[in-house]
Amino acid sequence: MIYLDNAATTKTAPEVVQAMLPYFTENYGNPSTIYSLGSASKKAVNEARRTIAGAIGAKQEEIYFTAGGSEADNWALKATAEAYEGKGKHIITTKIEHHAILHTCEYLEKRGFEVTYLNVDEDGLVNLDELKNAIRPDTILISVMFANNEIGTIEPIKEIGAIAKERGILFHTDAVQAFGQVPINVDEMHIDMLSASGHKLNGPKGIGFLYIRAGLKLRSFIHGGGQERSRRAGTENVPGIVGLGTATERALRIMEEKTKKELELRDYLISRIEKEIPYCRLNGHRTRRLPGNVNFSFLYIEGESMLIMLDMKGICASSGSACTSGSLDPSHVLLAIGLKHEEAHGSLRMTLSEENTKEEIDIVVDNLKQIVTKLRDMSPLYEDFLKRQKD
Repeated sequence: MIYLDNAATTKTAPEVVQAMLPYFTENYGNPSTIYSLGSASKKAVNEARRTIAGAIGAKQEEIYFTAGGSEADNWALKATAEAYEGKGKHIITTKIEHHAILHTCEYLEKRGFEVTYLNVDEDGLVNLDELKNAIRPDTILISVMFANNEIGTIEPIKEIGAIAKERGILFHTDAVQAFGQVPINVDEMHIDMLSASGHKLNGPKGIGFLYIRAGLKLRSFIHGGGQERSRRAGTENVPGIVGLGTATERALRIMEEKTKKELELRDYLISRIEKEIPYCRLNGHRTRRLPGNVNFSFLYIEGESMLIMLDMKGICASSGSACTSGSLDPSHVLLAIGLKHEEAHGSLRMTLSEENTKEEIDIVVDNLKQIVTKLRDMSPLYEDFLKRQKD
């Protein structure tokens, strides 16, 4: 099997699994208890919190553990709306956000909030002038993802944060795809809230965190006990938290080497596809993109058929976000960057890890060439296109 869907999820690293195991069996105490078994769990939670805070230049008490990125996104938007609605009811986001943001914005719109959805250019980048023009006296929050989960484009987060800070507006970023992949510093980038998830950086599923800058008056998202400094009730997922902390430490340790390898493989993959498969388009910014992200649209191809045929060859890829893989609608991200419906339907996302090899990339491209040729040979649209070319 050749796995090229690391944006959907990653393999949990062996050292992460090893770090988690004792907290299922030996150190299984509840961190909220006062006896030594519980104290061992509490110490492990605090160590993980310290590691994660250090990874983004935050304070330990600014990290709140969640069940994942979607919960963290929901918490950031809904709690901000509730806490600051006295100041205003206007939120700014983009048209290419993850559905955890977009659907939460739709929820808030039904409750009287107004949301401005910023356009992006053909590379998926936010226009800073458009952002400035969208700001109103009643704007309370700007939420722009750090890096797009489908096309890999990295947004100008530092500049957006500076604009938000200058106007006295809170700034949240969904960093699920970026955390552990690229350097992040919340102070330098003027980030007030940041969402992340463990399973995107070789950590376990079902664990994430929300960074909340000290001083923000956000209320509890889940009510109950006094866990997470009374802001997120529920007994802590100690094994998951330990796994996230270990995965974070690992990601920081290998980031430079991992990035170098993924960049080489990514650019090699892009180069071969562009040279050897006609009528294709690279989606997303060519250089300002995540190291392991490759997204192409192949004209006159149905993406689902392509994925099935790749799967038959033992190759795992996707047509976009794993969260919408069952949808028949074309990717909202690809439509936002200007693709037509038929172009968006023929998209393929391949996301790499440090475990992939050049030999694997060659196998993928060789198979992809055959699959694209076969599918186009079956396509009446492609046949019509060739006839028009001859005419």
